[in-house]
This record gives sequence, C-alpha cells and structure tokens, in this order.
Amino acid sequence: MNLKFWRRKSTEDFEFDTAKPVSRARTILRTIVSLISLYLLAAVGIGIWWSLEPGRFSVADISEAMATEREENRVNGYTTTATSITLAKTLLNKTGGYLTNDLFPPGIWLDNMPSWELGVLTLLRDNARVYRNDFSRSQSQSAENKNLTEAEAKFFFNNDSWFLPATENEYREGIRFFEAYLRQLADEDQNEAQFYARADNLQQWLAAMETRLGSLSQRLSASVGKRQLDTGLAGDSAATQSTASPDEKLVKTPWLEIDNVFYESRGFTWALIHMLEAIDTDFSEVLDKKAARVSLRQIIRELEPTQEILWSPMVLNGDGFGVLANHSLIMASHISRANAAIIDLRALLAQG
Repeated sequence: MNLKFWRRKSTEDFEFDTAKPVSRARTILRTIVSLISLYLLAAVGIGIWWSLEPGRFSVADISEAMATEREENRVNGYTTTATSITLAKTLLNKTGGYLTNDLFPPGIWLDNMPSWELGVLTLLRDNARVYRNDFSRSQSQSAENKNLTEAEAKFFFNNDSWFLPATENEYREGIRFFEAYLRQLADEDQNEAQFYARADNLQQWLAAMETRLGSLSQRLSASVGKRQLDTGLAGDSAATQSTASPDEKLVKTPWLEIDNVFYESRGFTWALIHMLEAIDTDFSEVLDKKAARVSLRQIIRELEPTQEILWSPMVLNGDGFGVLANHSLIMASHISRANAAIIDLRALLAQG
C-alpha cells in the first residue's frame, strides 16, 4: 500500500512539474510577441514623423544670422553660398537625419524621404559643380578654388554608403569646405576666393536647372505612359548617333517608382526655390540691368505650388482625364511651367 501510494504521488508530481515549463515558455513567447509588436508600432510612428518634409526658411535671415555668428561681412555671393550650406545641413540634420543609407527599421522601410533627399542632393551637386567651374572663376583659364574642388568631390560621393566611410561624414566634409570658401570670400584682406555675379555665370547655373527640371517633367508625365517619337537627331541633317533606336517607343514610369519620382521632384524644387531667392539677392544688379528680376520671381511663383501639402495618404496615379487624380501630372505641370520660364530668362540674359 505504501509503495502504490508513493508511485501515485510521484506520477502526479511528475505531471505537475511538466506543466510549469510549458507555462513558462508561453509566458516568454507572449512577452517576445508583445515586445515585437510594441517595437513595430513605435517604428511606424517614428517612420511617419521622420517622413515629414522640412519647411521653407528665409534665405535673408539665414544669411544675416550666419554672418553675425561668424562675424563676417555679407559680401557679394554670401547669401547664395550661405543658402547652399544651409540646404546641405538641412539634408543631414532634418527630422530623422539622413535616411538613404539606413539599414534598420524604420529608416529601411521608408522610400519617400530618401527620394526627397536625392532631389536635394542633386541640386547640391549641381551647385558644387557650377561653383567650381563658373561662379568662382573669372574666365576659363583662371585657377580653381581648392576648397570648392574638394567640396565637389565630397558631394559626389556615393549617397547610400553606411560605413567606411559613411555618406553623412563625406557630406559634412563637403559642408566644411564650403564654409572655408565662405570664410575666404568674406575676408576683404585677401582675394583668393571670389564670387562673380555675371550674366554668363547665371546662365550656366540656369542651364543646369533647366536640364534637371526637363528630366523630372518627362519622368513625371510618363506616369500614365505615352507614345514618344525619337527626336534625338531632329534639327541637324548631318547628325548621327552611336546605335539605331526605334522611331517610336512607349515611355512609362514603372508603377512602383511613381511615388519616388514625385518626392524626388519635391525635394529638388524645395531646394531650387531657396536658391532662386538667394540668386535674386546676389545677382540683383545683373537682373535689374536686364530687366529680368520679375522673370526670376515668376519662376519662384511657378515652383511654390509643388510644396503644397499632399492630403492623400499615397501618390495617386489616375488617368489624365479619369475619376482619380494624378499627382504626378499635376507636379509635372508646375515644373514644366517653371522650366519654360527658365528658358525665357536665359534668353533674356543672353541679350546685350
């Protein structure tokens, strides 16, 4: 009797002991699932916050504040250079920082903001090149400014490098070289750095902007697809090209890239508006002489609607005359009008 009782008691104890590990495992699993859910929920909230685009800033206030902080003179070219520096700093220091090279959530899930960053970066690269080749040089045979040479190389570094070196570090180096150039520019006791506000220099910069806006307009318009004739050799009967191309082809932006092109356009036009406002200050005499100031301000007016709030939770791609809106076509319309105004302004500056 004692043996049977001992065996029954041992079996019950054994069954009770096996239930404890099962219950403990379930508790651990529930805890892990809860933590992952909280993490994902927090990541989504942070991702929405990081996706907020920076607002407009006053180029005059930025220029004045920078000159006061650095105790420098606001010489010709100061506002344009200070604006370029501010655009680069905003790219790196905005909400969430620089996201294009993120490897972990929520940054790796976001594609709209990295596309916006690419638009701003494209303008900064164009600025760096025009500064090096035109704004800072009196003629084609003059020497380049060493700081601007280094700055251009830094801003053309790969935009999605995470480590050794990180993209942010290279761009910060580029900002430091631009700041060194600005320091030289504001020093009236030396003439190593110059900013030449001439009509031909402004035309070179506008030509770069015209090319970018034309490309963005084409990519945005291709959201619905269109038949396009090959005009590569139009206007020159003796012109040739490397390989044959079809006389007509369908041009269409892939569905998954439509929102990327849209936000790249918003980033580029956001930066371009600020640069045009700075140009209005530093090239004031040139614009007044050509009676072109109103033309430049009209370009700004055409670009301002590109920064309006997108109330839809996603970029819609309805047909041109369909029921749903097509945000890409609306953006393309504003950019095309601004591009046409830039072409007119370049022609005006080219006149004697």
